[in-house]
Amino acid sequence: QVQLVESGGGLVQAGGSLRLSCAASGRTFSDYLLGWFRQAPGKEREFVAGISRNGYRDYADSVKGRFTISRDNAKNTMYLQMNSLKPDDTAVYYCAADRRLRLTPRVDEYDYWGQGTQVTVSS
Repeated sequence: QVQLVESGGGLVQAGGSLRLSCAASGRTFSDYLLGWFRQAPGKEREFVAGISRNGYRDYADSVKGRFTISRDNAKNTMYLQMNSLKPDDTAVYYCAADRRLRLTPRVDEYDYWGQGTQVTVSS
């Protein structure tokens, strides 16, 4: 198993930036596909970005060009750099992990989840 803990959320004005971190403990970090998801009030949890074991990245259309996902296997940590934030980005952000090889945006294909960190973007 792997345990995940998010940090870095907060309140920011529209146009601002935040960097989220996801620290992992347990099994070998580099063995996992990693993803960021978010859930706004009254909405389903949705894929934001993912990074495979070998560094392949994918993003939701709504964040392409604004968000960047990365991983540091030596530090057992994943990051989400969020720039040009919009009020629509307001949500609880979750990191997730799975041992499958192929990157997937499906919520139900990730076995491990963090507790989430709140991101609020004011207009």
